[in-house]
This record gives sequence, structure tokens and C-alpha cells, in this order.
Amino acid sequence: MLDEPQVRLILEQTLREFAGRHRNLFEVFHRHCEQINPIIERYGIPYDQLTDQRKMLLGAYSTMEYAVEAAALFNPSIVEDPDQTFLEAGEKRVILSFRATGEGHISSVVFRRAILDKENNLRIVKVGKHIEMAEIIHKNLYDKKRFITKMSEMHIPEKYTAGFMETLPEKFEYMMLLNSMDRMLEKEFVSAEQRKAIVEITWLIDSYYDVQFQGDSDLSERVIFPLSASEKNGIEDARFVRLYDEDDHSVKVYATYTAFNGQTILPKLLATKDFYTFRMMPLLGNGAQNKNLALFPRKINGNYAMLARVDGINNYIMYSSRITVWNNPILLQEPEFPWELNHMGNCGSPLWTPEGWLLITHGVGPMRRYCIGVSLLSLSDPTQVIGRLKEPLLVPLEREREGYVPNVVYSCGALIHNDSLILPYAISDYASSYAVISLPVLMEVLRNNHL
Repeated sequence: MLDEPQVRLILEQTLREFAGRHRNLFEVFHRHCEQINPIIERYGIPYDQLTDQRKMLLGAYSTMEYAVEAAALFNPSIVEDPDQTFLEAGEKRVILSFRATGEGHISSVVFRRAILDKENNLRIVKVGKHIEMAEIIHKNLYDKKRFITKMSEMHIPEKYTAGFMETLPEKFEYMMLLNSMDRMLEKEFVSAEQRKAIVEITWLIDSYYDVQFQGDSDLSERVIFPLSASEKNGIEDARFVRLYDEDDHSVKVYATYTAFNGQTILPKLLATKDFYTFRMMPLLGNGAQNKNLALFPRKINGNYAMLARVDGINNYIMYSSRITVWNNPILLQEPEFPWELNHMGNCGSPLWTPEGWLLITHGVGPMRRYCIGVSLLSLSDPTQVIGRLKEPLLVPLEREREGYVPNVVYSCGALIHNDSLILPYAISDYASSYAVISLPVLMEVLRNNHL
């Protein structure tokens, strides 16, 4: 074992090498040491008797740097920044989100702040130097009936869950469920199937949590890492939208995303008002299946509306009085043209225009080439498709065809600015760019392609 002078020397060397690369490294080391406290005490070492320097060094040995964007920065989404102060006429401050893929091909969500000028040029604000780790806060109370419903949707056999679920009250705490499952696992005879069910339940309960970033962090430094068991292999394709509630005239930012644990995907929703605190929660219902869920930015006839691709091939639409529960998907669109015959889906939330909902879609054709298309839906009844481009709006240019996944252009969200469609898009799953399309010209073409 290292003596105290050796501990002090190695810690000083480590801090000298890495302190300039990170914010609050002392705090990081202490936090990581606390996380391995059970391992330390398992070796018969009293944690409280360790010196602060020894704790920090243990934390340093449990810490590593991670390149968040080393492999790719793609599948962008864009929303209006809540702060629109100190801008010139014709400018708009925006927030871009990206799927960032790093070591091990694990995907996270990262952000950039930018300004669109009156000529629709996009200027990215200077990116911060550090990565901010968020504090994780688990939900206090869970609704037993809703939890049982989601377990059923996940096909977790009731015979393996009824025993300990019956002991829980109608509103139960996070630790109550974990303790109940621990007691079951301590039994002498627990089948492999029962252990699998308990793992899946743990996976579900860990899907509900909040993340809180420090107030002194820059937006570009806040990274939403995969934090729950359901996300351990990635948070994928977040589709951000500013949702306006006509009832109380409030605006909240939501994003649908796909949680992936290496084998199973789980559609999830995050909510934020300020991009400092994010609430993460799974989506429920028989329509909350597969990938490609995207919220409408306004309620329709008093209900929330959501796009989906429940069968992996076609576009669907759903309505709900609750933003986390989605049932009874209605078929909206099927692949119709050669460039999308493999399957189709949305490219983010629809955009409101006086003439209808502008829906950006993606289609997959021969040789798995991804293209981007556009449809126009009725404002009052989005199941009615008013117009649809017969040819793609965007195809991979020759210089955009090579990448981690070749021959792909893809987007997770667009917006309208200065009478133009601003469309950020991914280039073959390795980088991102953006296109500007005249809205009047696009609407005229859509009107001429009335279905």
C-alpha cells in the first residue's frame, strides 16, 4: 500500500497533468471515490478513516477521459433559443442538438448555441472547453398501476413480479422497489427467468430520472450521457421541439429519443424549461414502440399529437390527453415513391405554417440510400395529407456519400426563419451540415402535388 507521502506525490502529479483540462477535478475525484465506497469497505478498509488525499487519488484511479464526439457528430435537431435578446433585425438565436458518438460507439446528446442572421447564415457560438457531468436525481414516487402497465408492455411475466409488487403501496419510492427485489434475489431458489425479469424491472425503474447541470456551465459543455441501464449503449436521435400550450400560454421544450441497452430499444421523452434541468421518462402505450417518435409543437383539438413508426416501415400519427401515454396509432403515410420504398419515417417534429403542417420525412431506397422528403398535412386534421413531394428534397451529394454509414442524409428537426426552411442534416452518420429552402417555393410545389 502507498504511504501518505507517495499518495500526495502521485496526486500532485495527476492534478498538474489534468487540472487544466477539467472543471472542479477535486469534486470529480471525491464523487468517484464515494461511488466505489462499497468496494473499498468490502476489502475491510474503513472509508471514514481514509484521508482526503487518499480518497481523491482513489477517485483518480476510478476516472478516465472520454472523447464524446470522437467518432461522429450527426442527426441534428434545432429549436429557437428561449433567449432572443440583443439581436439585430432578422436574426434568431437557436439551439442545435446532435447525436455525438464517442469511444465504444456510445451515443450522447450534445448542444451548440448559434445565431441565424437575416441572410440565413448560421454562426456557431464559441464552444466551451470542458465537459459538464450532470447530477442524477431519481424520481421520488412511482405510480404502481402505471408501472405494472409498462411491465406488461415490456412482456415481463406477471408470475415473476406479482409477489413483490403486491407488497408495494399505490405510490412507492425508488428504494422501496429495489429493496423488495434485493430481498427476492437473496432467496435460495431464484430461477434464471425470474432473475431476468428482475433485471428488466430494474432497467425500467432506472429510466425515470432528472439530470441537473451546474449554473456556471456553458450550453456546449452540457452532455446528456447514457445514465440508466436502459440507455447504457446510447441515447439516440433526440428530436427537440418547443411545445406551446394554448391553455396556459406556456412553452416547454421536449425531445423524444431512443434508449438502447445493446439489445432492446425504449422510446423515451425528456422535458426542460431552461436546458439546465432535464426530466427523463419512458413513454407508455401500444403506440410507444420502435423508433421515430416526434411530438407536434401544438395540441390539436385539445390533445397532444405524436408521429410514430410503430411497424418500422410506415408513418403513423397518435393523439393523447397525456404526453407520456400513447395508444391507437393511425396509419398516416406508406412508402410510395422509388426513393423511399424500403421504409420511411419522420425527420423531426412537424412545423406549423398557415397552409398546414410541414412534415419533413426520410425515405430509404435502393442500396440503403437515405433521402429527405416533404409532405403537407391539414392543420385541423393532420391525418389528411394535402401535398407530398414526388422527388426527394435532399439527396446525398457525391462528397457526402462516404462515412460511418454511407449514402445517408438525415435530420431530427428543422425550423422556419425569414420565410425559409432551415434544415440541419447529418452527412452519412459522421458530420452535419444545413440547407436553406425558400418556403414560398416549397409550398407552391407542395400545392401542385396535391394528393
